[in-house]
Amino acid sequence: MTTARAVIDLDVPGDVISRHLYGHFAEHLGRCIYGGFWVGEDSAIPNVRGIRSDVVEALRALGIPNLRWPGGCFADDYHWRDGIGPRETRPTMVNTHWGDVVENNHFGTHEFMDLCDLLGADAYVNGNVGSGTVREMSEWVEYLTRDGDSPMARLRRENGRDEPWRVPFWGIGNEAWGCGGNMTAEQYALEARRYGTFCRNHGGNELYRIAAGASDDDITWTRALMESLGCLTCGSNPTPVFQGVSFHYYSHAGSGINTESATQFTEDEFYGTMRKALDVERVIRRHEAVMDSYDPDRKVGLILDEWGTWWNVEPGTNPGFLFQQNTVRDALVAAVHFDAFHRHAGRLKMANIAQTLNVLQAMILTDDDGAMVLTPTYHVFEMNRGHHDATALAAHVLSSPAVADDVPGLSVSASVAGDGATALVSLSNLSLDAALEVRVDLRGRDAAVRRARVLTGTDAAAHNTPDTPDAVAPVALETSLDSGVLSVTLPPHSFATVELELA
Repeated sequence: MTTARAVIDLDVPGDVISRHLYGHFAEHLGRCIYGGFWVGEDSAIPNVRGIRSDVVEALRALGIPNLRWPGGCFADDYHWRDGIGPRETRPTMVNTHWGDVVENNHFGTHEFMDLCDLLGADAYVNGNVGSGTVREMSEWVEYLTRDGDSPMARLRRENGRDEPWRVPFWGIGNEAWGCGGNMTAEQYALEARRYGTFCRNHGGNELYRIAAGASDDDITWTRALMESLGCLTCGSNPTPVFQGVSFHYYSHAGSGINTESATQFTEDEFYGTMRKALDVERVIRRHEAVMDSYDPDRKVGLILDEWGTWWNVEPGTNPGFLFQQNTVRDALVAAVHFDAFHRHAGRLKMANIAQTLNVLQAMILTDDDGAMVLTPTYHVFEMNRGHHDATALAAHVLSSPAVADDVPGLSVSASVAGDGATALVSLSNLSLDAALEVRVDLRGRDAAVRRARVLTGTDAAAHNTPDTPDAVAPVALETSLDSGVLSVTLPPHSFATVELELA
């Protein structure tokens, strides 16, 4: 057994960890919407107005803060008027990006907003820049959020909704460098300004407009978008035409996305995955540095609205549906991402895992027979719920064994709740095969352990199925706290949380 040491300063608060860093993403892709969230009102699977009830209950247990929809690449092919009105009269469309399947548009704007209401989540609607128009997007905003008498408000009422909805987050296209239009950064920056101008605030609904930014660490896009906003430090400068700049970041074992198995991997591939996941912090820092040079007052937020692992699809499934299994390895990818998010919460304002159901690094896997499985990644989100809107604490790893090149054995972050009465410590052992004895010096305040839990499996490829739904699930973890030093032994490939009561 190896040993690691860390220090957490319970009396040194940092930035607030927005709950929106634990956001979600639901695209019209595979069985995320149809067969996932949406089963239809006539389904034998229990549902509320066509939305699957057990999925809603499970996600509410996470305190799901926001949900991004309808894409993704799908967003830049989606025309919102096709998804309103009586379902039987809605036109069909071909989902050319994902499986080339025909969709009936039964899940549209009203159904999505109903889902958000059931979840208690804020809506993040992603508009169509690639094949849409400024007018189309502007009218969608009006349809959703305007009260009183206007053409789109009247149309909404004709379709059965009197009151406007609250829609706080609005995406101006998606991946404009690729499926969203194959634009240059400079081209898209001009489009973002134009579209953002006509996405108006109606009544009390204030939009947080998010410009579609880079892939990985391509800071060319971040620089072009920040440059397009003009002088953000000039006193006479108005509110930025968009308030967020996004980027996307996917993890893999080293060979690239969509090339490797989710459940069969070598030691080198395990550590390659950890290395890629840990590298998200370097990528965040690069984007932050560019944004800081234009916006030292942090008026514009950095948004990571697609992240997670991207493996080969499961054998026998549609390759266009991106259905993959979810293991302990995926849970550790999520854990180290969240540690990085907490450290950069001053600039990073939202993150959305890809995706919520049945696609990529999903929270939940379902089937048409009614089975529902909570994945190891789901449990990381649940165990970390105490970080939502908490204040990050200074956490420093003093010593940790290197388990592979550029992969430390220990990852850690911590926060204190808004009322100052409790704290949450998150710990990950990134070793594939060795337990880790961790000693954490808790400084600045007296503390007592209220609860400690650990998540692991028989091996790093362990995962849950309908037959073994709790093969990977949190269990109680033994701890000791003596003279301000928290001691805990983490099993190999494990994630743990320790909840503290503070004096």
